[in-house]
Amino acid sequence: MLRVVLLQFLTTVITGLIAGLIGGWHALLSALLGGLCCVVPNGLFALRLFINARKPGAVNPMTFFIGEFIKIALTIGLLGTVAWLYRDLNWLALIAAFIVALKSYIILIFRH
Repeated sequence: MLRVVLLQFLTTVITGLIAGLIGGWHALLSALLGGLCCVVPNGLFALRLFINARKPGAVNPMTFFIGEFIKIALTIGLLGTVAWLYRDLNWLALIAAFIVALKSYIILIFRH
C-alpha cells in the first residue's frame, strides 16, 4: 500500500513539473493540488487499513467499506475546497494530475 501511495505522490510531482513547464506557476500549483487531492485520502486510507490489520479481530469488510466511504468523501471535500479557495485554478492541470495520480498504480501492475 505504501508503494502505491509513494508512486502516486511521485507521479503528482512529475505531473506538476510538466504542467508548470507548459502552463506556468498556476498550472504547477493546480496540478500539485489536484494530485494531492488523490494522494492524501489514499494515504490516510492505507494508514487506517494498516493500523486495523495490526489489531486482533479488527479486520472485517465493514472496516474497508467505512474507510472507502471516508476516502471518497475526503477526496470530494478536498477537490471542492481547492476549487473554492484557489481563484487562479487551472482546471486542466488539476484534473490531469488527479487522473494521473489516480491511475498511477497501473505502472506497478505492468512492472511485474
